[in-house]
Amino acid sequence: MRRRDFITFIGGAAAWPLAARAQQAERVRRIGVLMNVAVDDPEGQARIAAFHQGLQEWGWTLGRNARIDARWGAADAESRRRYAAELVGLAPDVILASASAAVGALQQTTRTVPIVFVNIVAPVGAGNVESLAHPGGNITGFSLFEYSLSGKWLELLKEIAPGVTRAAVLRDPAVGSGAGQYAIIQAVAPSLGVELRPMDVRDPGGIERAIATFAQTPNGGLFIAGSTTSD
Repeated sequence: MRRRDFITFIGGAAAWPLAARAQQAERVRRIGVLMNVAVDDPEGQARIAAFHQGLQEWGWTLGRNARIDARWGAADAESRRRYAAELVGLAPDVILASASAAVGALQQTTRTVPIVFVNIVAPVGAGNVESLAHPGGNITGFSLFEYSLSGKWLELLKEIAPGVTRAAVLRDPAVGSGAGQYAIIQAVAPSLGVELRPMDVRDPGGIERAIATFAQTPNGGLFIAGSTTSD
């Protein structure tokens, strides 16, 4: 082999690892997103925009090394199950889930795809993670607040309206966090002289009827627990 050819060969060989690393770095990562609001919801769009900005700040550019597959409007059980299955079927590198019910649907669909949750209440009590310090499994994320804060709601209500003697907790029985919040408020209620009752609702019509019935008696207060429509 001539000297010039040998040098060219060695130089090309040395460049192979560099080219391989560059090609690997540009591999497109697939991100699934399961939202609990409609695609035209202003707050939902603001959240996605913030997510895009955060990705870009960390060096991820849509169309170059990242791709997002989003499913919107997973506010009912059937849609959540269908969208969860669709996203998992796309074999994403990670899935972002908004709200407790979306996390639950994904948790029932996969135990291997990494899931990051946002906008949920007390993930430990809802059974999403084992503990805050050690989530375990394939799920982790960010919680809005802890169950213990729910008791403060009733204390604050009594400060604002001392005459309140009865209160109701509006909750979706399909969402585990609602039961946990109710239990905390119920533990505080006797010491504050408040009679507490749950109001289990599943749809907007049920919410209107439940509130209208409860409002017929005076000196009442209302709490809204975490649900697919409130968190």
